[in-house]
Amino acid sequence: MPTVDRWLLPDGIDEVLPAEAARIEAARRQLLDLFSCWGYDLVITPHIEYLESLLTGAGHDLELQTFKMTDQLSGRMLGLRADITPQVARIDAHTLGAEGPSRLCYCGSVLHTRPRPLSTARSLIQLGAELYGDASSTSDIEIISLMLETLTSCEVDGIHLDIGHVGIYRGLVQAAGVDEVTERALFDALQRKAGDEVAELTAGLEQSSLAAMLCSLVELSGGVEVLDRAHALLDGAPESVMAALDDLAEIAQILARRYPQIPLYFDLGELRGYHYHTGVVFAAFVPGVGQSVAQGGRYDDIGGDFGRARPATGFSTDLRFLVQRGRVGLGQTLSAIWAPHSSEAGLHEQIAQLRRQGERVIMALPGQSSAEATDFGCDRVLGFNAGSWSVTALNS
Repeated sequence: MPTVDRWLLPDGIDEVLPAEAARIEAARRQLLDLFSCWGYDLVITPHIEYLESLLTGAGHDLELQTFKMTDQLSGRMLGLRADITPQVARIDAHTLGAEGPSRLCYCGSVLHTRPRPLSTARSLIQLGAELYGDASSTSDIEIISLMLETLTSCEVDGIHLDIGHVGIYRGLVQAAGVDEVTERALFDALQRKAGDEVAELTAGLEQSSLAAMLCSLVELSGGVEVLDRAHALLDGAPESVMAALDDLAEIAQILARRYPQIPLYFDLGELRGYHYHTGVVFAAFVPGVGQSVAQGGRYDDIGGDFGRARPATGFSTDLRFLVQRGRVGLGQTLSAIWAPHSSEAGLHEQIAQLRRQGERVIMALPGQSSAEATDFGCDRVLGFNAGSWSVTALNS
C-alpha cells in the first residue's frame, strides 16, 4: 500500500500554532469586548445544521460554498456553515423574538468548499455584528462605524471604504420594466463596468430617460462628489432611488466627520450581494490586498423566511486575516513562573494561589530543572527559601 502522509491537511485548511493562536485569542477577546461596549450581545451558533436552514435568505448565495452530508439519524441533508449571518438572523427572528431593535455579535469558524478569489484559505474565523429592527440610515452608520472601529482596534493600516446602494439599480430596473433575463445581463455588465454592453441592453427600453440613467451607473464612481453628479443624472428617477441617494449623502457626511482620515469611495453600480442585500452595501479595503478585509450591508426582511421579517444591517470580517494584517497582540510576551518538581509541603497551594492571581505557572516534570525554564518562556522561578516559597527572577 502507498505511504500516506498523515500530517498533510486539505488545501486551504491550516493549523494555528501557539504564537498566532495567542494573538487570535487576544484579538477575539478585545473585539468582543468592543462589541459589548457598543451594546452587542454575543451569540454562538451551531457548526452544522439542516441544509434548508443554512441556505435560507442570505444563504441562497452560499450553496456552492457549503459542504453537505447526510444525517445518519434523520436521513436529512446537513450543511457545515459557510456564513454565520443567516444563523444570527434566525436567532433574531425566531428564537429571541424581540419587539424592538436587537444587537447581536458572533465569532466562530466557517468552512468553504472553495477559497474566495485571490485567497487560498477555506477555513475562516468569521467575526461580525448585526443590528435588527431599525430601517433608518442611523443603523447603517452605526454598523459601518463599528466595522471601522474594529479595523482600527486591530491596528490595520491604510483603510479606505467603498460604499454603494443596491436600491438604486433595483429601483431603476423595476421602473423600466426590465425582464429577468435582461436584468441578469445588465447586472453582469455593470459589475464589469462594460458601458457598451449596458447601452446595448438598454437601447430598446420604452423610456429613454431610464435607459440613460442605467447607463450612467457605469460612470458614477469616485469620491463624495459622485453623489452630486448622481442627483443631476438621476433627476426624475423613482422616489426610492432618490431616497437611496439621500441616505448615501447622510452617511457620507457623518462618516467624513467621524473618520476624516479614512477615504470614502462611492460606486453606484456596485451590486455586491445583490440577491439578498436591499440597501446600503459597503466594504473596507487596504493597499496590497485584492479583496475586501471587511464587508457588509443592509438585508431587510431576511427574517421572513424564519417567520418574522425585520429590517437588518450588519458586517463581517475574518479575524485571522485581521491578526495577520494588523498589529493586534504584537509585542505581548507571556511572562511565566517555573515551579520545581517537588513534594515539599505547601508547593501546590502556592502554585494554586499564583494561578488564581492570573500568573502563568509551569510545573517541572520529573527530570526537568530550572535550566530548561527559558525554553518555556519563564522569566521567574518559584523556590523554597528560609522556610517559605517565594518568586524570584530566574537568573537572580
